[in-house]
Amino acid sequence: MLSLSMIVRDEAERLEACLRSVQGFANELVVVDTGSSDDSVGIAQRLGATVHRIPWPGDFAPARNQALEFVHGDWVLVLDADETLRPQAIAPLRALMAQPDVLLINLLRFERGAAQSPYSSVSRLFRRHSAIRWSRAYHALVDDSVAALQAAEPHWRVADCPEPALIHDGYRPELLADGRKAAQLRQAMEAELAERPNDPYACAKLGSLEVSEGRLAEGLELLRRGLEHCPEGAHPERYELLLHRAIAEAPSDPQAARLLYRQALALPLSPRLTLAARLNLAALLLHQGDLAGAEELCRTASAVAPEVGLGWYNLGLIRRRAGDLAGALEAYGEARRLSPEHAETHQNLAVALLLGGDIEGCRASFRQAIALLAAQGRGAEAAQLQAQAGAMVKLEA
Repeated sequence: MLSLSMIVRDEAERLEACLRSVQGFANELVVVDTGSSDDSVGIAQRLGATVHRIPWPGDFAPARNQALEFVHGDWVLVLDADETLRPQAIAPLRALMAQPDVLLINLLRFERGAAQSPYSSVSRLFRRHSAIRWSRAYHALVDDSVAALQAAEPHWRVADCPEPALIHDGYRPELLADGRKAAQLRQAMEAELAERPNDPYACAKLGSLEVSEGRLAEGLELLRRGLEHCPEGAHPERYELLLHRAIAEAPSDPQAARLLYRQALALPLSPRLTLAARLNLAALLLHQGDLAGAEELCRTASAVAPEVGLGWYNLGLIRRRAGDLAGALEAYGEARRLSPEHAETHQNLAVALLLGGDIEGCRASFRQAIALLAAQGRGAEAAQLQAQAGAMVKLEA
């Protein structure tokens, strides 16, 4: 028996899609509401969920631990309201759950609209066991308790589902524009590092945030410290530390960045998880004039994850630089089909269409790119693109 466990508050807009995605897979739906003022409770009940109400305890780990008290299944699947289960993952997940020594199954999660890493790994499907508890701030995890249980009972193992299992909508640019997630992450990881100064996970999260916000020296110090204390092997934290250190090193030391990207790609992880390192290295090689090396990396990215528009977009950039206009148009078209919200795809497609003589198509793609930038809270970029595009082609017919 499988139980779904959820923590919600004012999720009426997204809750139904999440709950419907697990129908036919989960035998029990348990929703814990922490104070909704919208119709979240009613939606959950209409879709067959048992709803419990608790006051918000101040963080996700204690809330999720309280939620575990209400489920009855042999297995527990934990989702957020902005996540949905892919039907293609149900059969391989059932096969893994049937193996008697599997304690936890790591799920590949597609980060729809993410600017950096299209996939992440989340430990959200596990046997209901009294020793498995949530811990840590902000991004609550069961990993610490699972590791302790494996040390005490070595017959248990952790498995990885090779099929992408979840779709997550939380990292679209317009959702991140107000900076609240970044501020919450910083506060939580600073508290985590005060308690565990060399924790690789906290170093990776806070270090990558520092790099993304332009504080390279602070970010590099954290990323180096995290690598020094991260075990060798297939650890997602090690990959994340290498990836973001490469991003930080690239402007001043591209050769060091190339080596770091190669080290990240050499880790025995799912090729979907390492897409960002592959695509970033391709962009670095493109900048250095190594078109063949860049194209090879992007071809591999599009082969291992053909559903990710970012790989096709990068392939379009490389082909256009190489003078293969038809190939660039083909790649941009696939990127647009897969990621219609990616403004840069429409922008670069517009330029390629202009070079190919398709004025109407160029005009339409520029207008779509400008509209997307504006809708995503990137007004300055929208205005700049409007001026640049207007210098190339009359935007109105």
